[in-house]
Amino acid sequence: MVRPHLPLNALRAFEASARHLSFTNAAIELRVTQAAVSHQVKGLESRLNVTLFNRLPRGLMLTREGETLLPSLRDAFDRIASTLEHFESGHYREVLRVGAVGTLAVGWLLPRLRDFQEQHPFIDLRLSTNNNRVDIAAEGLDYAIRFGTGAWHGVDALRILEAPLSALCIPEIAEQLSTPADLAQHTLLRSYRSDEWQQWFAAAGVSTRMPVPRDIVFDSSIAMMEAAMQGAGIALAPPLMFARHLRAETIRQPFNVTVTMGSYWLTRLQSRTESPAMAAFRNWLVEAASTDGG
Repeated sequence: MVRPHLPLNALRAFEASARHLSFTNAAIELRVTQAAVSHQVKGLESRLNVTLFNRLPRGLMLTREGETLLPSLRDAFDRIASTLEHFESGHYREVLRVGAVGTLAVGWLLPRLRDFQEQHPFIDLRLSTNNNRVDIAAEGLDYAIRFGTGAWHGVDALRILEAPLSALCIPEIAEQLSTPADLAQHTLLRSYRSDEWQQWFAAAGVSTRMPVPRDIVFDSSIAMMEAAMQGAGIALAPPLMFARHLRAETIRQPFNVTVTMGSYWLTRLQSRTESPAMAAFRNWLVEAASTDGG
């Protein structure tokens, strides 16, 4: 089937008239005369051999054919406008949407974003945070950085960083700890993974027959560390993500004992073709992580 070659001006005149249901208001928007808009629409109807509007005494009413054409045409104009907005100074600005577990975003990624922006000034990064529960498709993400084993259905996963967990607490509590077993006398803060502290105590060589300590469960390491900094207990969290607090000595790591419960992974849908912006972010992320033993 041979498709008719439709003039852009006529399509634009129809779309504007359909939004306003008025040739006059469409003409004002397009900065042409009412007669010019009417003429363009009539020409389009002639080319398509259909009637797009019923002309009424006080305006217009879309016909069934007009209602059929309008959504596709409106979507096309919106997509063109969206694409044109990405051009700046002769360059195309790509939008990159990344979701990241909050701990990594705040503790590791944000301090390094300036370097990414300097290397890729024409990529507009849209960063959202989560508590490690994310739906890439539903949220319209290009990438999601999450913590775990890398086994997620329907996604490709690239290991970025190892982030072993260790006991972290305020200096006042750290001074009360002589051996790892002393932690049992304090409130322990943990995530939803119930066996974290058991594995840490095992790595520290502490008997599994010790009394079960009190604990508080968090869905975010950021919230857990905030509680730890308020003196609510001892957190089991990745020191790498809280390096600034350790350097400032507002938090201490009393024992050099760590346990690995997973890694940070860069994930994308297997059905998602990697764009130039995605490739640039992946390469930058891998290089930045390699300096931290990723």
